[in-house]
Amino acid sequence: MATTERHRTFSHIVGFDDSPFAREHRGDVTIVGTVFSGLRLEGVLCGKVRRDGVNSTRELIRLAGASRFAGHLQLVMLQGIALAGFNVVDVPRLHAALGLPVLVVARRAPRREAIRRALLEHVTGGARKWSLIERLDEMEPLAGVYVQRMGLSREEAERVIRATTPNGSIPEPLRVAHLIAGGVTTGESSGRV
Repeated sequence: MATTERHRTFSHIVGFDDSPFAREHRGDVTIVGTVFSGLRLEGVLCGKVRRDGVNSTRELIRLAGASRFAGHLQLVMLQGIALAGFNVVDVPRLHAALGLPVLVVARRAPRREAIRRALLEHVTGGARKWSLIERLDEMEPLAGVYVQRMGLSREEAERVIRATTPNGSIPEPLRVAHLIAGGVTTGESSGRV
């Protein structure tokens, strides 16, 4: 009798993105999480992280872990590895604290050398932030976007991207988080994620 490999599905997902902010802005930036069951929006989470700060991981753990949705969540999606400029997420810590796979999604491959240089030359605590980025594999092309993943296979990541992206290339949890974050901050959402 042939055995079949069991594939996990991720039907309950929280996707996070940050709000737009002016280049000269200092202080807190609003972040929005959208909780999806399949392609249905089930809830919205909202918090704040410091521009170029160090509290993004702690805030994501608090928002996802303490929400009424926590018991059902199966995956965390991030729009890039940093929020509010260079408030870099410690993906292994987020994964361990929540006990959930983490999928980082970007429309384009990041320019790692430019990021490294910016962090080391212009950002307080840049060396530590760069080490968080270096701990992860480089982003890989997958299903029309670039991803970093922790706690899920390449095949699982591809399936979840395809299942949550009915239009365009960005998964709905991230697309909707982006729209809400823009709308609550500027009064009107922008179209491009």
